Amino acid sequence: MSQLPRRMLGRTGLQISILGFGSLELRGIVGGIGRPIDDRQAKTILNDVLDAGINYIDTSVDYGRAEEQIGKFISGRRNEFILASKCGCPPDISIFTPEERTRYGVPLPRLHDYSRTNIINTLDQTLSRLKTDYLDVLQLHFSPSIEILQQENAVETLTLLKQEGKIRFIGCSSILPNVIDHINLGVFDVLQIPYSKLQPEHEYALHLAAEAGIGTVIRGGVAKGLPNQGHSSEDAWQLWEKANIDELIGDMTRIEFLLRLTISNPDVHTTIIGTLNSQHLKTNIAAASSGTLPIELYQEVSDRLSKAIESLLSEPV
Repeated sequence: MSQLPRRMLGRTGLQISILGFGSLELRGIVGGIGRPIDDRQAKTILNDVLDAGINYIDTSVDYGRAEEQIGKFISGRRNEFILASKCGCPPDISIFTPEERTRYGVPLPRLHDYSRTNIINTLDQTLSRLKTDYLDVLQLHFSPSIEILQQENAVETLTLLKQEGKIRFIGCSSILPNVIDHINLGVFDVLQIPYSKLQPEHEYALHLAAEAGIGTVIRGGVAKGLPNQGHSSEDAWQLWEKANIDELIGDMTRIEFLLRLTISNPDVHTTIIGTLNSQHLKTNIAAASSGTLPIELYQEVSDRLSKAIESLLSEPV
């Protein structure tokens, strides 16, 4: 069993592994996007995740077959992991055209519905697919504005579900500018926030959330992979080059170093990784198990990246 570090997830009282598993890659082919996945692959990776000591699994109605796969292959190990899904999602994502989807195959934000009826109905569907009678965390998907939350009484709906025992904690998948409102509402137990040192736009919001006692779940902690790997963020890796980070990483790979850099931020409680490849999973586990970077190195990288950002912003357009 790998000795993955654990941290407290905000004020929830949950001890959470520093790496979580994001299940988007279990979706199969959704609207022509994604890759075929067979039962053997899904069963192997999900059990490898738990065997490695990862105890946080993130999924969604929007992720095609993902909820179904989790229920099918690891519901018997339910007491070993913290389970989070999302709401506001359409109950049937198969009906949407390619133009109505994001590049991940997920229906666009405008097609989401945060009404009480939809949240309750899709949660019941989620619980059935996952073969469980409760979620540890239910998150509003796609960072709805405070106006939409108030219009639909969405927080009240989540609070009701919490009182009924269908969910333990309420959360939101949040981005700027709405994440600041979500923090200030003082009602969310968990926020999922995009962040890496190469994409630091949400760093201040991340700090505010952690300071407020909110559990922080990070996505994009390794800048979506290396350059030229599908969904990687080219601008982020240009920043890496500008700051000359390669001379600091020693014998680590870029991904290993960036992952350790992300978890070195004390405001990060867990960062989600997603893969179908068991070797990739082992590599990430090994990196995270190595722990945080030395404080001096973390500060040196932070300083270099800050200067590189200032330099890029001052360049003529």
